[in-house]
Amino acid sequence: MRLTIISKINYTKLLFAASKTSASSLKIFDRKTKLKQRNWAAAHPDFDVCQYVKDEIGYRVADKVFDLTKFNDIVLDLGCGGGHIGQHLIKENVGVLLQCDMSEGMIRKSKGAPEDELPTLRVIGDEEKVPFKSQSIDLIVTSLSAHWINDLPGWFQRCYNILRPDGAIIGALLAGDTLYQLRVALQLAENERLGGMGTHISPFIDAQDIGGLMNKAGFEMITLDSDELEIGYPNMFALLYDLQIMAESNSTIKRTASLRKDVLIAADSIYRIMYASENGYPATFQIYSFIGWRPGQKGPQKAAKRGSQNVSFKDLSEVIENPDKFVPSKK
Repeated sequence: MRLTIISKINYTKLLFAASKTSASSLKIFDRKTKLKQRNWAAAHPDFDVCQYVKDEIGYRVADKVFDLTKFNDIVLDLGCGGGHIGQHLIKENVGVLLQCDMSEGMIRKSKGAPEDELPTLRVIGDEEKVPFKSQSIDLIVTSLSAHWINDLPGWFQRCYNILRPDGAIIGALLAGDTLYQLRVALQLAENERLGGMGTHISPFIDAQDIGGLMNKAGFEMITLDSDELEIGYPNMFALLYDLQIMAESNSTIKRTASLRKDVLIAADSIYRIMYASENGYPATFQIYSFIGWRPGQKGPQKAAKRGSQNVSFKDLSEVIENPDKFVPSKK
C-alpha cells in the first residue's frame, strides 16, 4: 500500500494498519485482471468522456452525505476510481477526504474535493482488504466498486470494523439485471454460432442479499433502494467500447478469453432486433444503494418495538394541531 499526501496533515499513524486480513478463499473475480483494466482505462485519452454512469452515481452518493446531520472528521472513499464522489463533498460536514483504490492510474486521475473545501489524501491500496486501523473512520462512501469484491461478507465486516461508533457506510453498486440486453444478445449469438455459451458478463448480487450481509456484519438502521439508468447507444460496439474505458469489462476467473468476430456481428444484429428503438440500443444499469450505521450513543435511534405505539394514525391530524396532548407526563 502506498500513500500520497495531498495536504500537509499527517494521518498515517492514525489510519493505516498492516494488512492482516485476507480475502476469502472463494474467488469469483480476478483482481489482477481488474487492476490491469483500471490502469489501462485510466491511461486512455477518452477516459473522462466515458465516466458518465460513474459520475452520475457518484453524485447521488455524495448527495446522501449532505443529508447527514453529524460532522465527519475523516471520510473514506473506498474504490474511488476517478474521484466520482469526492469532487462533490463540502466542508460543512466533512473534515478530510481519504481516497483509496488499488489502481495507481486511477489514483493519479482521481478528482479530489475542491481545494477551498477540504484536504484530500490519496492511497494506493486494495479496497477489498480495507487496510485501515480499527475505529479510525467516521464515514465510508463507495460507488460502483463493491460489485468487484470477491468476499463481500468479509468486506462488509472489515468496513464495520474500521468505522467509529455512530459511523456510517453509504454506497452503491451494480446489481440485478444490469446489462441484461447485452448478456442475452451474446448468449443467443454464441449458442447459434458455436452451439454453447461462454461467460462474458460478470454475475451481480441480488438486493435482498446486501441487507443480509450488512446485518450480519453488525450494521443497524440499514436502508436499501434500487434505481435504473437506461442509456441508448448507436450500436453494441459503442457500448462495449465505453464499458472498457469505464474499467467495467468482465474479470471473472472463469470468463471466456475472447469472442469471435462472427459472434459479435451476430450479437449486434440480435441486440438490434430484440431491443433497439428510435433511441438506439438500450443498455440498463441497475443500481442498488445502501446505508448502514455502526451503533453508538449519538447515532440514529432504533425503531420502536412493535405494539409500543400510543397514538393511532386516525389521530394524526390532532397530533399535528395539539402535540402537547400526546406527550407522556413526567412522573
